[in-house]
Amino acid sequence: MQHQGDSARTILVTGGGGFLGKAIVRLLINRRDRVISFSRGHYSELESLGVKQVQGDISNPVAVENAVRGVDSVYHVAAKAGVWGDYKDYYRINTEGTRHVIAACKSCGVSRLIYTSSPSVVFDGGDMEGVDEAVPYPGSYHAAYPETKALAEQAVREAGGRFQTADGRRQRTGKICPAAGEGLKTIILRPHLIWGPGDNHLVPRILNRAKRLRRIGDGNNRVDVIYIDNAARAHLLAEEALIRQPELSGNVYFISQGKPVYLWKMIDDILQAGGLSPVKRSISSRAAFRIGAILEWFYKSFAIKEEPQMTRFVARELSTSHWFDIRAAQRDLGYAPEVSTEEGLIRLSAYLKTQY
Repeated sequence: MQHQGDSARTILVTGGGGFLGKAIVRLLINRRDRVISFSRGHYSELESLGVKQVQGDISNPVAVENAVRGVDSVYHVAAKAGVWGDYKDYYRINTEGTRHVIAACKSCGVSRLIYTSSPSVVFDGGDMEGVDEAVPYPGSYHAAYPETKALAEQAVREAGGRFQTADGRRQRTGKICPAAGEGLKTIILRPHLIWGPGDNHLVPRILNRAKRLRRIGDGNNRVDVIYIDNAARAHLLAEEALIRQPELSGNVYFISQGKPVYLWKMIDDILQAGGLSPVKRSISSRAAFRIGAILEWFYKSFAIKEEPQMTRFVARELSTSHWFDIRAAQRDLGYAPEVSTEEGLIRLSAYLKTQY
């Protein structure tokens, strides 16, 4: 992937030390951009790539503006992920942090903002099969992560000139970002279940819980996944598309492997890649949801910080189908997955043999 011009651009990646952030940084370096990473920590891998690292907290507007100043584009990847925790922490990082990035982009005259969202922002707890970007936000959420990411996504859409009226509850909170500026163009990407070598979230979570895992439901639910290299490349394609077609600003795009997989077979494949046995025990989706509700009540009542073994959100995520129409990303961004799921599993297996 080459620039459309001769001059290198200066790109800021928030969360450049994370799984997706590092993959994006590597592609930008290969594209010969000048890259700055904004993260809380310092990463030796980024240092070896020659990346300028700015340490700071996304919830600090001054630190964010200092990092943004002088860049051409921002890839906002940093977020607080997970299925459990204090709502205030998720809101401070995901929603307010994104608001700070938007404000800094506007005040510093940044041209383009590529925002990493999640399909969970539209997940209503039921099956979602082949839906496109027109699907509305749900009226309520079972976890802080999707709710705060949805608020952030709406802020980025508005900043890019596309404001979708939210439901009454969310509308009462008021706009969460300033009115859209003339200069800033945005694109929002919704990658689903990113995985691959170097994954520090999904794959380790599956492997570490191998002996305790139980299949939820009948195992016939299909979901979208996306291999890390494909997810990273989609971000660069989004920026290139904004340069060619600024009228795409404010658009949202689902991105995936383009071929939904049976969730529990994919989990078994990841276990196999890690040299572990497949999931043998099962539980009904209804029972899992009830257990999740009880555990959530118990953990909240006694202020237990650890994540419960089950939550309502996880029960629904693991027992329903959720896969998406990616034709808009194919049409507007030129996106197509270059690494197949099968090839990705081969690469993951080789990687895990060096880790365990």
